[in-house]
Amino acid sequence: MIRKASILFLFFCLFTRNAAHSQSVSSIIIDSVSQNPVPYATVQWATKKGAITNEEGRFNLLLPEGIQKSDSLFISCLGYESIAKPLEAFDEAIIYLVPMAIELKEVIVSNKQYTAKEILEKMKEGIVANYNLTLTKKRLFFRKSSFQQMHKSDYTLKKSTIKAFNKKFLDSVISTIPKNNSYYTEVLGDLYGNYEDEEQKLNLIKASELYDKNMELDFNKLEEKFNSIIKENVKTDSYFKIKSGFFGTKVEVDEILGEEIDSTDVAALNKELEKTRREEEERKKNFAISRRNALGQMFNNLPILEDSDLNFIWKSRKYDFTLEDFTYLGADAVYVIDFKPKRSADFKGKLYINSDDFALIRADFENVKSLKTFNLLGVSLNNYLHKGKVIFSKDTSEKYSLSYYESEQGNRMGVKRPLKIIEKNKRVKGRNKQNELSAKVDIAFANIDKNEVVIFDSENISKADFDAFKENNKVLPTYMPTYNPEFWQGYTIIEPNKAIEEFTATEAPLE
Repeated sequence: MIRKASILFLFFCLFTRNAAHSQSVSSIIIDSVSQNPVPYATVQWATKKGAITNEEGRFNLLLPEGIQKSDSLFISCLGYESIAKPLEAFDEAIIYLVPMAIELKEVIVSNKQYTAKEILEKMKEGIVANYNLTLTKKRLFFRKSSFQQMHKSDYTLKKSTIKAFNKKFLDSVISTIPKNNSYYTEVLGDLYGNYEDEEQKLNLIKASELYDKNMELDFNKLEEKFNSIIKENVKTDSYFKIKSGFFGTKVEVDEILGEEIDSTDVAALNKELEKTRREEEERKKNFAISRRNALGQMFNNLPILEDSDLNFIWKSRKYDFTLEDFTYLGADAVYVIDFKPKRSADFKGKLYINSDDFALIRADFENVKSLKTFNLLGVSLNNYLHKGKVIFSKDTSEKYSLSYYESEQGNRMGVKRPLKIIEKNKRVKGRNKQNELSAKVDIAFANIDKNEVVIFDSENISKADFDAFKENNKVLPTYMPTYNPEFWQGYTIIEPNKAIEEFTATEAPLE
């Protein structure tokens, strides 16, 4: 049961914070009938700057500079009566939205009663006029959540001529592999560009990583143990031939052991420090590039774009469309169109299209079959999940821009094949085979990646502004073993869900 708190108590907590922190208002939005949280509701000021509620109906909104208690806060969500009241008029920390009861026949007031296909065609015809496709600067928050799960990790040891590479050692390797693992990264920044991959630049402001670092330490310990076995049992001028079925590759021993540094050799130490510095700089650069590329792929894959993988709009002949319902977003009437594949198409879902300007304001989608499968010589891949939602809203230019994007993709992978690791040595006369490990592996695992992006503010920029901007590649994510709500104090973000808030790394590395 959700406990109510008075607005006086809420504002006492919010406005008596340390002066170093910006002021904000937090709340949860609830359906007044079902008492369930209302996700993806828009919360904004008259300036169209604001936030969106997370899947649990919660939001945290930074109060603009110079805000007055008499300034209005606007809350809207599809299918609910909108609220527009002065800030001081919200008398509870829990905000209730009242569902609208609408019948389709009561709200179609046009002389023309459109079919689902006609509505869809008008939507496509109006994309250029309705959407802001120019260069913009977008303040956004991007959260990526990754989950891995090991389903199977079996093996059969057939032969090993290095005693240390025995069943006990291999069992320790298997036990080191985490059966379940989670990783979260959050980024706040300004994205410059449009909806084309090559026209994207990212200015990172702040970033965080939330994961169990102790799992990394386990792998480091395992690597140390493996290297010690190699040093004791393998000649330094040997190499390994790794074979799995018909495939083979060559690995030099030095590549595994690396180069040892004499702590008394100042030149070697300086060289190693310089290498570490370069790697750190490269990591900063690569982190920014990876976030920018991920955002670019999302913006380049919106369903309003013709070459999108979400093809249910531009390859509409592959789908059946049904005008299912009518609803409201604020004062705007919205068509609700259900779509499903005719034969070989990939997705099903719903489209929400404004009845006045025929703009798509929301699309919910989910795959109906595996999007990609691969199974060859014991290696398998199944891209079994791709679902999400896209929400557009009007920006300060009075055109529609992306305000929220969520996607969830899942893959199942497996390897079931023989494996041989053979030590060979070029200097040994005659048969150069020295040692061998032979086994059969049967591994299966799955991973799910969830991306969430919310755009808080968008403004048009010129091509000259875009060209002049230089990316900031010096921000690295701050590591957190447990979620720290103070880290994002003073910034508007997507509120974390319960799983993120309760995430805690193991207290100590496993032995």
